[in-house]
Amino acid sequence: MSKRNKTDKKKVQTDKEVQRKLLIWSITIPVLIVLIIFAIQHRAGISYLFIKWFDKNPVTLEDRTKYDIRNKELMRRYDDKIYGIDVSQYQGDISWDQVLTIHDEFPVDFIFVRATMGESAKDSRFKRNWKEIKDKNKLRGAYHYFRPNENSAKQAKNFIKIVKLEPGDLPPVLDIEEMPRGQSMDSLKVGLKRWLTAVEAHYDIKPILYSADKYFADFLEKEFADYTLWIANYNFWIESPKKHWNFWQFSEKGTVAGIKGPVDLNMYTGSIEDLEELCVD
Repeated sequence: MSKRNKTDKKKVQTDKEVQRKLLIWSITIPVLIVLIIFAIQHRAGISYLFIKWFDKNPVTLEDRTKYDIRNKELMRRYDDKIYGIDVSQYQGDISWDQVLTIHDEFPVDFIFVRATMGESAKDSRFKRNWKEIKDKNKLRGAYHYFRPNENSAKQAKNFIKIVKLEPGDLPPVLDIEEMPRGQSMDSLKVGLKRWLTAVEAHYDIKPILYSADKYFADFLEKEFADYTLWIANYNFWIESPKKHWNFWQFSEKGTVAGIKGPVDLNMYTGSIEDLEELCVD
C-alpha cells in the first residue's frame, strides 16, 4: 500500500471520528439544556423527591413534610397572587384567632367553609366556622358537596336553608367530585345545572364551580366553562395555574397556625380587588 493511500485512509478515519464526536455533542448539548431548563422549572418537585428518597431521619422528614417545600416555593414564585384555605368538620376545633398565615409566611386572605352535603346533611362545624370567620374580618365563602345520586333540587334547598350570605361574602360554591351511579353523566349535568340555577336565583349571584382538573376537563368543560372555576390539582409537577382556573387548590397539605393537621391551600389568580369584586353586593 502506498504512503498516499495510507494517508488518505488515516484522514478518512480522522474525519469520521470528528463527525462522530460532533454528532454526540449535537445530541448531548440540547439534552443537557432541556434537563437544566426542566430542573429549574420543577426545582420544587425535585427538591421534594430528593428529601423523600434520601432523608432517612424520620424527625427531619416529618418536619420538612409539614412545611412542604413545594408549597412554599410555589407561593413565593407567585407572591403577587391571593391565598386562602378551605375547611370542614374534618379540621376539628379551629382556633380562629391564630389563623393568620400559611406556613408562617403567606397571609390567609379568604376562607371557604363546607356547609352542606347532599339532600339533608350539614357540616357539624359550619355554623361556628362561618361566624368566627366573619368576626375575624376575612373574606368567606360557603360550599355544598354535591352527591350525584341524590335529588339536585333538594340539595339546593338544603344549602339555601343553611347558608345566609351577606354583602362581602364570596359566591356560593358547588363541589362536584363523585361519578354518578345508576344514571348517565348527561343526567348528572342536568342535576348540576338545576342546583346552580336555583342557588343563583335565590342569592342573585352566579355560583362558583369546584371540581378536580381531570373531572372538569373530561366531563364538564363544554357546558360549565362560563362559571367561575375552582380547580383542584395537587400534582407537584404542575407549578402554574392554567388560564381558565380562577381558583387553584394546589395542595391538601398546608400548615396553618390554629388548625391541627393539614389543610387545603388555594390560590386566587387575580388581584385582591378582583376577588372583592366577585363578592356579593
